[in-house]
Amino acid sequence: MIHKTHQILFSDLNLTVTQIERVIGYNDSQSHETIRDLISISMREAEGFCRIKSEYSIFQDVKFIDETKTVEIDGLVFNVGKIVYGQIKKSDSIAIFLCTAGEEIGIRSRAAMKDGNLLEGYIYDVIGSEVADSAADFMQNDLELATAAGGKKITNRYSPGYCRWDVAEQHKLFSLMPDNFCGIRLTPSALMDPMKSVSGFIGIGKDVRFNPYTCNMCDMKDCIYRKIKGADKIK
Repeated sequence: MIHKTHQILFSDLNLTVTQIERVIGYNDSQSHETIRDLISISMREAEGFCRIKSEYSIFQDVKFIDETKTVEIDGLVFNVGKIVYGQIKKSDSIAIFLCTAGEEIGIRSRAAMKDGNLLEGYIYDVIGSEVADSAADFMQNDLELATAAGGKKITNRYSPGYCRWDVAEQHKLFSLMPDNFCGIRLTPSALMDPMKSVSGFIGIGKDVRFNPYTCNMCDMKDCIYRKIKGADKIK
């Protein structure tokens, strides 16, 4: 089994103030100087305290069961659902990944909101989500380069809780990543701690493909990222 870890610098993620503004709901014509200043300050502070980590392990013992749309990895059966199954069923192996922005960004967000600074708390919350997602992009790019050397490709990443994949299956996923480098813990209800963390599967194989836009496959119609990525696709 191949296992790789990353300790990622905030600067490696290339996050921008404009990116955070767009997630909050501002576009270029609506940008407000006060908001931009607050985002800039929060991002500079986050650069100092975020402990960003990612890792992946590649599992070769993988079986795909068409009848049930399930995936078996090292004897554990994952009920990923037909959407995820359809995207990864041609894989030769599966990379299980974990990424986190660390604990502090969530602590700062909750503290600000508790003190009545709701906007500041919300900005920290958005930055934390973007850091975790960008760390996953960083990890995925590394995985893509590593697999390309062997003539293989990767799929998009898929996480429990999306595309009708039950979030409770986090417990199975984490059982395959004991003593994880990212230090992520699971609550009994399968929520990750730190909250600003990402986990899931990436398929690897010669016959798989990466889709530049996958929100159209997901049934979370009110997700803010659907709107943002949809706008990017139109452009």
